[in-house]
Amino acid sequence: MTGAGRTTLALAAGAGLLLLSVRVLRSRVALIRVTGSSMAPTFADGDRLLVRRTTRVRRGDAVVFRNPLPFGDGGDALAWLVKRVSALPGDPVPTDVRDVVGAPDGGLVPSGSLIVRGDAARTQDSRHFGYVPESSLLGVVLTRAPAPESSPR
Repeated sequence: MTGAGRTTLALAAGAGLLLLSVRVLRSRVALIRVTGSSMAPTFADGDRLLVRRTTRVRRGDAVVFRNPLPFGDGGDALAWLVKRVSALPGDPVPTDVRDVVGAPDGGLVPSGSLIVRGDAARTQDSRHFGYVPESSLLGVVLTRAPAPESSPR
């Protein structure tokens, strides 16, 4: 094999490895943009979040899930919500959520469901829309992603 042939082969292998790496990475993480202020001061409107795709969560995790409420014009700006997990399956249903979910005193969060809250004082969360099905989770927020650099002028 000539030097040019080896170089071409190495470049092709490198490109293939890069494409495979990107595909694997995209299957495990997602990048979402925060819309609104329900998670302030933790996350602000416009923040970009790196999300690990999973349904395994812990109390206190910031999670991204499909919006359980109907929304506007069919756009996807509000298709996903970011909130913090406050109760897991088997945990007592918080008092201020009981009426919304129809749970009796001492009721427990059912299997496959979560209770979520926004970090901001005034926000729509499980106190308004009830349980969040674990099946609607996109994943757990890993970190705030750096803002893209502005293009040179």
